[in-house]
Amino acid sequence: MPLLEKHFGYTRFRPQQREIVEQCLSGQDSLVLMPTGGGKSLCYQLPALLLPGLTVVISPLIALMKDQVDSLRENGIPAAFLNSSLSPRQMAEVETSVAEGKVRLLYLAPERLAIQSVQSFLQTVKVSLFAVDEAHCISEWGHDFRPDYRNLSVLRRRFPETPMIALTATANARVRSDIIAQLGLADGRIFEASANRANLTYRVVPKQKAFVGLLGELRARPGQAAIVYCFSRKGTEKTAADLKANGIQAAAYHAGLSAIERSRVQEAFIRDRVPVVVATVAFGMGIDKPDVRLVAHMDLPKSIEGYYQETGRAGRDGLPSDCILWYSAGDRFKQEFFIREMEDADEQRRARAQLMDMVRYAEARTCRRSILLKYFGETMPGDKCGACDNCLPRRSVATSKDKEAVDFDHELFERLRMIRRTAAESRGVPPYMIFGDKSLQEMARWYPQRIESLAKIFGVGKEKLAHYGPRFLQAIQVYAGEKGLAERTMPDAPPVRATVARAPSETVLLTAKLFAERKTIEDIALLRRLDAGTVLTHLEQAIDRGLKIDASHLAFPSAERFERIASAFRETGTQMLAPVRAILGESFGYDEIRLARLMLRVRNHEG
Repeated sequence: MPLLEKHFGYTRFRPQQREIVEQCLSGQDSLVLMPTGGGKSLCYQLPALLLPGLTVVISPLIALMKDQVDSLRENGIPAAFLNSSLSPRQMAEVETSVAEGKVRLLYLAPERLAIQSVQSFLQTVKVSLFAVDEAHCISEWGHDFRPDYRNLSVLRRRFPETPMIALTATANARVRSDIIAQLGLADGRIFEASANRANLTYRVVPKQKAFVGLLGELRARPGQAAIVYCFSRKGTEKTAADLKANGIQAAAYHAGLSAIERSRVQEAFIRDRVPVVVATVAFGMGIDKPDVRLVAHMDLPKSIEGYYQETGRAGRDGLPSDCILWYSAGDRFKQEFFIREMEDADEQRRARAQLMDMVRYAEARTCRRSILLKYFGETMPGDKCGACDNCLPRRSVATSKDKEAVDFDHELFERLRMIRRTAAESRGVPPYMIFGDKSLQEMARWYPQRIESLAKIFGVGKEKLAHYGPRFLQAIQVYAGEKGLAERTMPDAPPVRATVARAPSETVLLTAKLFAERKTIEDIALLRRLDAGTVLTHLEQAIDRGLKIDASHLAFPSAERFERIASAFRETGTQMLAPVRAILGESFGYDEIRLARLMLRVRNHEG
């Protein structure tokens, strides 16, 4: 898709992104369960460029909206935010831009959406899509429940025809059911990507001389970004002070600091001025920094969900990164003391159950990745992941610096990092918004010395190529000239990243079973109380998951219309519905196009 490459610098979608984008474009609801770093944001950012009106994004943290909007603008996408950091005049200017159709994505906090005047304003413009980020915050069963998220139920009443996409990285079965109920997504489709973060290595270390161990880990990664989590505010301040006393640039972050100081620390971390932040769990939600190489826990997290989300802040760019937990039985007793202080019996019971799940993880002698995946309802093939301390001999447990890593010229990489930082400072944005580490590593591997070669590098879209291409190209040319290096030939496409195999869900299997009994789409829809589009989606998912589908009893109502649809799919060169319908016109419905696509896919698999 041209917009994917132009604005994001990607030549193809990650797993499930295409289907999610298509779901948004067809005007249907969806719940996206995708791990941090899996590409959730693109699932609503790309549709925002293709839909005719405004996409409204609900985001929980005001402090991060500016960075998210700046990142979109760096990619040539018109975006804005409305929150309390703006003056009345600035808010009026944003509203004017939105009303004039100059903004494609508008970021709002849930608190602001609860304001009557904001709801009224949104009803004066065409809202084509609502995107609810960090959707687990709506559930009291989630690890980060926020009452303001309950206000989002108003969206269904005020905008009944506007589709919604809810996204989260952490939701077990109970939480996802709550999200669906609260946001009215019962008729939508659930997209569940693997929770496996293949680039992360998990370790649990006995809590003996923990600070010495932490110091060693940070010294093994000089200048690289790291987040160190501590249970208490006092613990964050002491650990940060001790690190600074040992020559490590570090800053403390906790809820006891002033808003200005918290903002200053977060800004310094995101912009690579301070590589290490020592924090309570108050730090991190929505941190859009892709190059964190280490997430360390000096104390036991309260829940698996919290631990998974916190460790998920490592390696969002897909490069090898480490997650280390220092653990002792004393951590459990400390948390049990606080649980006994809770007045609400249900809250106490819930907290104790979450704690015991975390203790079992920390004390396990089996694969840690398997335990995490099982918690989120996923089974990992095999007994060993090969990337946790229980699956590797102790002497073989490697840091991300030692590990599935790209072979690149480190000297050139450091030069490019300096150029990136200078460019970022001049633009007033974090360095990763210019180019991510993965992009710089590829430049330092292939030595592109022509503009068309640089355009093939991962993450180098047309917008960034025009803005930053010449200065990075010049730096590579100078370096290559100094070293006598020639440009290397790049592969046409990156290798497909291995994913965990997923079996069809029970609901997909049931639909496939009924179809195998030669029931029609309409029969299955009636029996299962589903719409026809959902039944067709189930059958396509069955094909994707390796099931053989016999569709010999399926007939298309009109041979002439079927051929027109098939021709449109060939013309667009895509499996997406919206571009095909754009060619065919509104006399062709989405379910009709989806039925033709299913028949075409069955034919291709049989052929």
